[in-house]
Amino acid sequence: MIETKMFHENAKPDQETKDKIIDFLYKHLEQFGDPREDIAKCADYALKEYPSFGGFILVSYAGDDISGVVIVNGTGMKGYIPENILVYIATHNEMRGQGIGKHLMKETIEKAEGDIALHVEPDNPARFLYEKVGFTSKYKEMRFKQEA
Repeated sequence: MIETKMFHENAKPDQETKDKIIDFLYKHLEQFGDPREDIAKCADYALKEYPSFGGFILVSYAGDDISGVVIVNGTGMKGYIPENILVYIATHNEMRGQGIGKHLMKETIEKAEGDIALHVEPDNPARFLYEKVGFTSKYKEMRFKQEA
């Protein structure tokens, strides 16, 4: 059985746990990750450390060690955009293939209130897991980046 813990605005992790979550994602997202500062902002959004629509962080454990993490942010856009966006999901790079990611995805779907969107790189092997648990690809995402 995979042990999980959920954090949100009314059940926040202590600073040491929060730092471990951020460090875990920074390390185990590998080439699909973001800078540590961006991961921290995402966690703060989910925990409503500043005005936001909130969300939650789901952490799985193997003993005392983190085996996987999901961060979901609320969008506040019910009806025309999914209510949630799954921003980050990662499993420990030495524990992949043990069902941790699938368990986290199923629990995320259970705990999220409303629909969930996520972005995935076309070459990310996790795309197949997302499809297995019911995610579909309706759109091709396009972005315009403003020059600084």
